Amino acid sequence: MKIFKIATLLILFLNTSIISAQENTDNEIPVKSKGFHFGLYVGSYFANKYTANLYDGYGYDIDGKRNNFINSFMYNKIILEYGGGYSGTVDQVAQALNVDPGAWTFNESDMPTNLKYTPAFLLGLQSRYTVDKKNAILINVNATKLNVSANFTITTTPPTGSTQINKSIRTFAIRGEEQRLMFQFGYNRILGDNEKVNFYVEGGLNITLAKFSKNDILINNETTPTVLHIDLTESYSSINGYNAYVTKKPIGTGFGLFSGLGINFSMSPSWTVQLGYNPSFERINIGENPRLKFQHAIGIRAYYKF
Repeated sequence: MKIFKIATLLILFLNTSIISAQENTDNEIPVKSKGFHFGLYVGSYFANKYTANLYDGYGYDIDGKRNNFINSFMYNKIILEYGGGYSGTVDQVAQALNVDPGAWTFNESDMPTNLKYTPAFLLGLQSRYTVDKKNAILINVNATKLNVSANFTITTTPPTGSTQINKSIRTFAIRGEEQRLMFQFGYNRILGDNEKVNFYVEGGLNITLAKFSKNDILINNETTPTVLHIDLTESYSSINGYNAYVTKKPIGTGFGLFSGLGINFSMSPSWTVQLGYNPSFERINIGENPRLKFQHAIGIRAYYKF
């Protein structure tokens, strides 16, 4: 897995840095051993794909249960609202596909599969209270915005009088966006006695607030003049359409654990920089049957002692 390759490279880099620092200890920097430190974190976040299916176009009903295909948000939007399924409405899907009205099909086999999150930036506010040179209590707040992507299909039939025989399967994009806010309460331990560079380990409680942000589909793409943009998020807040009820966007708070390892640089009596890898075992509490799953982060944080 890519994340473990990154972690291996990180460890090799840290080991080289420690050896270099230990070879030059003539100008050791004294470190303040007790007090509050505050700082910032910047890194990359690799989300487990388990909850990505929340954005597969089926949607959830007022009781939080996943819809079947006939009740799904994509069926409601593509077939009924934009596909001329309601009496007196125009087949906008056919117009976007440049085919005759009704000369296309969309069924359950066309629904998107294999949805996954793309790597995202992770930003955070960091604080710690150092009990002594080696031990610290951590309180961190990190935030990220995740994007989900996959494809779905629509099958078009040849126009009347055409010499074309075979049907055409066209592929289009479905997208999702999710916000996560993570609170961490834990313990950090410096390993080693070098005044400049040492390894560290950490761990503790992780609380994640996850919120469904948006979900949409594109028939054609944004560079074409006939792109049809359909917002599936509307189905969570509108009583119009096939699903005649109001249901809320999925949001939930889950508990888990975080851990970490990396290298601690004592830059000066006031400044400390840490480069590390943080796996977490947490429940993203949105959708049905939330479970504890691993997430991964890698990044750098800088502390300043006031």
